[in-house]
Amino acid sequence: MITAFGIVALTFMMGMYALERRGTGFIAAFALGCALSSSYGFLSGAWPFGVVEAIWAVIALQRYRTVRAQRSQDS
Repeated sequence: MITAFGIVALTFMMGMYALERRGTGFIAAFALGCALSSSYGFLSGAWPFGVVEAIWAVIALQRYRTVRAQRSQDS
């Protein structure tokens, strides 16, 4: 069951990464995908993977905030 969760989480994360340029919602979804992948890493016992994905989730969330702020200033 954990393996299936990992496959879904990683597939979702990669899909959202591919669609990031379409809008800020996809950047936020990528951050969520990173958080889900991090959860998978910890659940499966691969804690280094979990830590790295958690860091990516924070980076993606910061990028979401930055891009959203820039787009609201441009409007």
